Amino acid sequence: MPLHLNPAVRAAVVPRVGDLPNVDLRDPLDYVTFVDELRRATVVLTDSGGLQEEAPGLGVPVLVARDTTERPEAVEAGTARLIGTDEAEVLAHLTRLFDDAVAYEAMATAVNPYGDGRACGRCADALEHLLGLGERAADFIPGDSPSVTRAA
Repeated sequence: MPLHLNPAVRAAVVPRVGDLPNVDLRDPLDYVTFVDELRRATVVLTDSGGLQEEAPGLGVPVLVARDTTERPEAVEAGTARLIGTDEAEVLAHLTRLFDDAVAYEAMATAVNPYGDGRACGRCADALEHLLGLGERAADFIPGDSPSVTRAA
């Protein structure tokens, strides 16, 4: 669990989970390490908006420990679920994803509303079009192309 550098956050988290054998508290990660850790995750439990965007691209279901989100498209697409902060509710949602393969697969394979992993090619096509060297590529529309799926 990458731990925010804010002392108030650390004071709230460390006493509750710092001694648990299955929790690894770490300083914030560099981006490459972060993506590698995220890729290997089964589920992400977060209150971070950024993770709500990053995890779906890797096929990792996101449980959002908040009552609202600035990323409603992730919830609407099924890649993220708002679960609040009640401990029993959080545990129930985590348990369901660990125990119910159908529920897990539905979130892990939902269409990512933030892209399909093909932005680089689209940018190259757009530049070619801008320079008069190619046709205008079709706009990205979530669900119209295969989504990026979780690497094994």
